[in-house]
Amino acid sequence: MSPSHAPNIGGIAERIASAISMGMLSVGERLPPEAELANQFGVAVATLRKALAELRAEGIVETRRGRNGGTFVVLPPFPSNDELQASLKRTSLVALRDFFDEHAAVSGMASRLAAERTPPTNSTRLAEFAFQAREARSVRDRSMADSRFHFEIAVLSQSQRLLTSEQRLQSELSPFLWCDAICSASPQHAFTQHLAIVMAVEQQQPDEAQRLAVEHVRGNMRLIIDGKLALHRGSRPAAMETAL
Repeated sequence: MSPSHAPNIGGIAERIASAISMGMLSVGERLPPEAELANQFGVAVATLRKALAELRAEGIVETRRGRNGGTFVVLPPFPSNDELQASLKRTSLVALRDFFDEHAAVSGMASRLAAERTPPTNSTRLAEFAFQAREARSVRDRSMADSRFHFEIAVLSQSQRLLTSEQRLQSELSPFLWCDAICSASPQHAFTQHLAIVMAVEQQQPDEAQRLAVEHVRGNMRLIIDGKLALHRGSRPAAMETAL
């Protein structure tokens, strides 16, 4: 689940597994066609097939033949604390900053467009998703609920490309933020930030929505980088007031 984008077989398998663990792909759901997935990851179909073979070996997906065949999700994985810590340790600071630069651009523009394109007469589910994220208790549920909030903003942007990018970025990011062994994130502070973005979107304030979203991502970056540095020092990260 490293935030790096290296097109290697193991990395692709991790990203697909992350998407499943975040609820973007549910148990029983069929994955997109191999050619489409390979195009999304920017790799050859042969490389994508090897990544899927790894997931099959782990029991996460299975491939069925026939008219209604394809590759289906059969087990929703979620990374352990040890896996997350090891992944973050081997991810360079340069790669992390590059990841968050992309995330700030995607999340900021998605929020801006959501504010521009959501009519004031339309009700959204943003506040509902913000409350769900605050009330979630397990690491997995909190990661999924937080990501769902950000997915909804991307949906409101009416940009399929931004939605696809946000889904990919959240699947790589959220488990790190809510892993107690890495970060001490505050659900209440995250909720406060989420509600500020909701207000900016629903009141059609694109500049403010974009500013808040970028600020949100930069806070996440500080949280993750501090967590990484604490891992290398062999200490627990200090409590933070910033979260997804």
